[in-house]
Amino acid sequence: MQSTDLGNKESGKIWHRKPSPATRDGIIVNIIHSTSDYLPKVLRFLNVAFDSSGDCLIAGDHQGNIYVFDLSGNRFNLVQRTAQACTALAFNLRRKSEFLVALADYSIKCFDTVTKELVSWMRGHESSVFAISVHASGRYAITTSSDTAQLWDLDTFQRKRKLNILQSVGIQKVFFLPLSNTILSCFKDNSIFAWECDTLCCKYQLPSPPESSSILYKVFAVTRDGRILAAGGKSNHLHLWCLEAKQLFRIIQMPAKVRAIRHLEFLPDSFDAGSNQVLGVLSQDGIMRFINIQTCKLLFEIGSLDEGISSSVISPHGRYIACIMENGSLNIYSVQALTQEINKPPPPLVKVIEDLPKSKLTSGDLKMKVTSGRVQRPAKSRENKIQMRILKQDLTGSFENKENELSGGLNKKRLQTLLKGYGEYPTKYRMFIWRSLLQLPENHTAFSSLIDKGIHTAFLNLQEKYPIKSRKLLRVLQRTLSALAHWSAIFTETPYLPLLAFPFVKLFQNNQLICFEVVATLIINWCQHWFEYFPNPPINILAMIENVLAFHDKELLQHLIDHDVTSQLYAWPLLETMFSEVLTREEWLKLFDNVFSNHPSFLLMTVAAYNICSRGPLLSCNLKDDFEYFFHHRNNLDISVVIREVYHLMDTTPTDIHPESTLNAFVALTKGQYPVFNQYPKFIVDYQTQERARIRDDELDYLRERQAVENMQAEVDQQRAEDEAWYEKQELLRKAEETRREMLLQEEEKMIQQRQRLAAVRRELKVKEMHLQEAARRRFLKLQQDQREMELRRLDDEIERKVLMRDQEIATTAKDLEMRHLELESQKRLYEKNLTRNQETVEKEMRADTDAYRRKVDLEERLFHRLIETDQTQNQNTQKLIEENLAKAEQACLNTDWRIQALHKQRCDDLQRNECYQEMAKLLQKNRRKEIEVLNAMIEKEAQMWEEAEEKDFQLKSEKKAAALSDASRRWFLEKELREALEQAGRTRGAVVPRCQNEQVATSRLPRTSQSSDISEMDSSTQISLNQRKTQWDAMDQDLLERVRSLRRRLVAQARSRCQTPPLSAT
Repeated sequence: MQSTDLGNKESGKIWHRKPSPATRDGIIVNIIHSTSDYLPKVLRFLNVAFDSSGDCLIAGDHQGNIYVFDLSGNRFNLVQRTAQACTALAFNLRRKSEFLVALADYSIKCFDTVTKELVSWMRGHESSVFAISVHASGRYAITTSSDTAQLWDLDTFQRKRKLNILQSVGIQKVFFLPLSNTILSCFKDNSIFAWECDTLCCKYQLPSPPESSSILYKVFAVTRDGRILAAGGKSNHLHLWCLEAKQLFRIIQMPAKVRAIRHLEFLPDSFDAGSNQVLGVLSQDGIMRFINIQTCKLLFEIGSLDEGISSSVISPHGRYIACIMENGSLNIYSVQALTQEINKPPPPLVKVIEDLPKSKLTSGDLKMKVTSGRVQRPAKSRENKIQMRILKQDLTGSFENKENELSGGLNKKRLQTLLKGYGEYPTKYRMFIWRSLLQLPENHTAFSSLIDKGIHTAFLNLQEKYPIKSRKLLRVLQRTLSALAHWSAIFTETPYLPLLAFPFVKLFQNNQLICFEVVATLIINWCQHWFEYFPNPPINILAMIENVLAFHDKELLQHLIDHDVTSQLYAWPLLETMFSEVLTREEWLKLFDNVFSNHPSFLLMTVAAYNICSRGPLLSCNLKDDFEYFFHHRNNLDISVVIREVYHLMDTTPTDIHPESTLNAFVALTKGQYPVFNQYPKFIVDYQTQERARIRDDELDYLRERQAVENMQAEVDQQRAEDEAWYEKQELLRKAEETRREMLLQEEEKMIQQRQRLAAVRRELKVKEMHLQEAARRRFLKLQQDQREMELRRLDDEIERKVLMRDQEIATTAKDLEMRHLELESQKRLYEKNLTRNQETVEKEMRADTDAYRRKVDLEERLFHRLIETDQTQNQNTQKLIEENLAKAEQACLNTDWRIQALHKQRCDDLQRNECYQEMAKLLQKNRRKEIEVLNAMIEKEAQMWEEAEEKDFQLKSEKKAAALSDASRRWFLEKELREALEQAGRTRGAVVPRCQNEQVATSRLPRTSQSSDISEMDSSTQISLNQRKTQWDAMDQDLLERVRSLRRRLVAQARSRCQTPPLSAT
């Protein structure tokens, strides 16, 4: 299969090598149209149409590009760019270069393919035009849309008429019938009307199809002669209408896989005179099947499920089929390739005619080897060479009479000479020679008028009397006999006419016109005087044969007379069958080569010669049945011998008994119209016709009455059968009701028993369920109890562990406190010892002072008694002030010492926390590689702890700042107070100074006990806060350790599962 891409080319070749379509698919070429833009795409063909010659077609795609494809010239040309999609095309106008295209804007344009110019622009439709039908003359066109159909005059491009319809009734199709002035309109309600084109008067309406096979018509097709209408729709049924009889005459059921029919079209044939027999049916699956509407056989199909057909058009001469595929491409099919297997002739026989004896050959004789086509020639040998020559005109011979000159440049005398030399005409040229010898006029119009009259009633049931296997052959025989009957009424009553015409029909079945004219010429010339004694056999003709037989073989004739065998037995069977029963095809053709080349009396002489050449077998026959069998069956008789005997009888028979003296010379059929044939007793034929018509009417009346009686009897029988069936049905219903009532009672009893059993089972199940629930409840309670016991044990263990830890911490703290207490006791004792020593020293000094003082007092007791009282009062005030200042200074010292100790404890706490951090860092470093999730958690925890440490550090710094400020203020206050005290003490001078110093020393010794108690209290509070932080760190350590253990257990379980699971193979 060749494929052609049009691309952006405006012209070119369709195919680049000679197409050779395969018989399987028959595709000549596949045409696609793709663009070479930035984004290449395929442009879909939408419509296609052939011109009247059938060798050119026009196609349009969805972008408005219209191409003309010349299949005979192997060229394509881009003729128009309409810039919008085309919805219908027509290319069979009167002016061959013009075409019509319906566009998406509801307009119709006419373009010229040669000048590529716009000829006319027609508007008037309000919806898309989907069909254009052109009259056979090319002068008128009908454009059809869903709401209207319009008739246009293509000479003026003016609208003549418009078909308006109701909105509820849509149009399916409106088109011209081929070769007529009739317009057929088909509507969506299945009504079909025929209109006269000139007057637009309704000629007829087709009746509604039967309800048993009623379908909504969607597609239609008409034969070329306009006699048969095919209709289909959403069904696998096809309706065939006879437009002459205006009735549905056949319903064809397509295969089951056909659910809907999308397109119908008849396949034309050059030899069927327009009565197409092959119908193309495009179904919903995209396959177009071609069937014979007479035999209902599937001949071939195109398309497939993968490459479906969207629409198709067949050329007028039937050579090509153009199909638009579902993928948007265009396929051209060869009908000849598709029908090659169907039209394949039978295998030919090869026969070689031997050369004539050399003594009988003259210089003008021609030697030829006659073989049938499509076979291999036999091998040539040196001993038996056959000379091959081309027939040529004898230049040395004299010119013949005009009577011997035939059409086609043939000469009858020369043909007879050739026939005598070879015994028969060449097979390849036999039909041509016969047509020339019989001078057939080929009156197509007259023959079409006879064929258009349809099948004659006398031959409607021909297949019952003559059952022929080939439906096509039977159909051709019916048409030929019907044409003869319409030509002359005698042939409707001639019983042997089918026997006479059958061999010629079989020979010319592909050309019915030639077949009819050959039979008509045979009847006019070689059947002269046959109908003078109608309806009896031609006694006069049989008498001529008997006279010839009596003259040449009296013994044989006497033998036949003795056994009561008349000419109606030994001559008439051969004549009425034209020797077709007793001869083979080759023998029959050889015989009629001689019959058509000689005088009409040659046929009668052939009958006599056949009997004379068969005298041996005939003389041995004694029974009449043997004679009948002999003249109705083939015999071992050489036809060449019979033909030579015929020529001998033609030459040796006396003139008075020679049939040539009675029969007229050959007369050809007249050209234009066939001659009138009335050489028969008309009154007998008319009487028989009347009698047959009367008998037919009587039979019809009888049949109608019998049908009415049968219908009444059938109705009575049907009523009786219905009554009996009703009574039987009632009885059966009563019995069935009783049976069902008993069954219902039994079923109710069974149901009660089943319900009881079901209730018992339910009780048992309920008891079991209760037991199970109780057991489950107990088990659950036990489980809860076990869990609570385990929880309690765990809590007890936790409490014991915490109590133990608390006891340990308390014991440790108690030990620390005891040690601290011991230290304090020892320090207290040391302080007391020092204090005692200081007191002894002071007492000694004081005793010395007292002694001195007593001496002074004794000395100045009387003199300064009043001055001493004043000094004592001042000393008391000063001592009180000094004591207060010393108490405040001592308190400041104590606070400073407490802050120093707190800072020292905080430093120890920081050291301890740093050690914890180092330990945690070590743990994190050890588990970082194996425990990524723990690392993330500890990083988060560490970040939180660092944030908390930073916050505490910031708080500590702020507290330190506040403490520093308070220390500075207190120091400033103390310094200020001390300065004031010193200034005040400096004023007292004298004896007051040592007393103040002693008191200051004493006071510096005495507050140690309170200071030690304050330090112990501060140490205890600091110890408690440290214990709380230690407890928090222990809890955090335990939580982290528990997380580490759970993560380790999970990692171990995953490792075990990996070890147990077999490794998967890599894909």
